[in-house]
Amino acid sequence: MVTFPHCKINLGLNVIARRGDGFHDIETCFYPIPWTDILEIIPSSKLHFDTTGLVIPGQKQENLCLKAFDLLKKDFDLTPVHIHLHKLLPTGAGLGGGSSDAAFTLRTLNEIFNLNLSVVQLSQYASILGSDCSFFTQQDAMLGTSRGEILTPINVSLKGKFIVLVNPEIHVSTSEAYTGVVTKKSTLSIQSIIESKSLEKWKDFLINDFEECVFKKYPRIGELKDKLYQAGAVYASMSGSGSAVFGIFDQAIDLRENFDGMTCWSGDLN
Repeated sequence: MVTFPHCKINLGLNVIARRGDGFHDIETCFYPIPWTDILEIIPSSKLHFDTTGLVIPGQKQENLCLKAFDLLKKDFDLTPVHIHLHKLLPTGAGLGGGSSDAAFTLRTLNEIFNLNLSVVQLSQYASILGSDCSFFTQQDAMLGTSRGEILTPINVSLKGKFIVLVNPEIHVSTSEAYTGVVTKKSTLSIQSIIESKSLEKWKDFLINDFEECVFKKYPRIGELKDKLYQAGAVYASMSGSGSAVFGIFDQAIDLRENFDGMTCWSGDLN
């Protein structure tokens, strides 16, 4: 079975407080983006995992796809499979590609083995693998709170808009970003900003708290945001803890020449 794990952007990201378990309480809106990896899972005589495409940092046995299989294997009698991941989404870019691969592995195994797990149950398994993994068991935009694993529907649609995503090939680790961020509770919640203010007003209110520390350390990433606004973006932001930056436009635009030497993906939003 072949599936297409998609990435996400964050519409605003408040880092509220450090928790006693070492994680942070956050508030953010996860929005699905149709830029995908390609994941194939088929029956096999033994468990096997391999990859093509972009190089994935770390040891193969530590990949979240294998961890997803092992997680379900603890509770269900799964027979071996061959998992092949063709990696197209950049790592360390704040797009959630690895988390999406893990969640789609859970979803695909659920279907292959007829486990009949509900979306809620899949989300619970996914939250064990990573804070934003749960989002990728959903179909729509979601407000993420707590570590990001508590999801509630949010009234937001970017249908008809055009997005440009730029990855400057700078790897910003999640731990590095959290080390530098200043925690604070915003006076306006992300949900209230998104649901009560027009898209044109977002640039004045909808903030990613990671930008201040990441832009200071990597000024090039901040320059990308400025370039997107100069090109006519209605709203632009860094996604997650970086380093990818996106711009939302009212109509299609070709900016590949503006970001020569960088990975640039664009497309219509649903």
